[in-house]
Amino acid sequence: MTLPDILAGLERASTVPSTHGVIRLVNRVRTELIDALDRELAKFDISAAQLIVLASLANEEADSPTTLCKNISYDPGAMTRMIDRLEQKGLVRRRRNLEDRRATCLEITTAGRALYPQLLAAKETVSKQFLRGFSEEEVRTLEGMLNRLIENR
Repeated sequence: MTLPDILAGLERASTVPSTHGVIRLVNRVRTELIDALDRELAKFDISAAQLIVLASLANEEADSPTTLCKNISYDPGAMTRMIDRLEQKGLVRRRRNLEDRRATCLEITTAGRALYPQLLAAKETVSKQFLRGFSEEEVRTLEGMLNRLIENR
């Protein structure tokens, strides 16, 4: 299947039943991306899910387990275990929320900030692998269509 076939399937998805199974294809790409990213990040003893947490903290998109769970649709119990592992690795720190003693704040540590650029480079390696052979215009078109899928939820 070529990129134009996939893109045509995405275009028709809202009005015509797709013969390409758009949702199946998007899920398959997601699975393959995460698997490839997990393999690339293994040398750092970091998983793709852990990278998402570190990125959210580094980019100040979240500062608590609750916000992380909401932002990335993650189970609270699994998030607690993931934060435990990141804390054991010295990449994340929990601290008490001074405004609400029941809440916990999270921050990326100095070691986490130092490792983060290497993790982004690993992510970029995987991204380039998956987008090999795509023109810049095709990438922009694909991003636009995927964003439209998200906006339609």
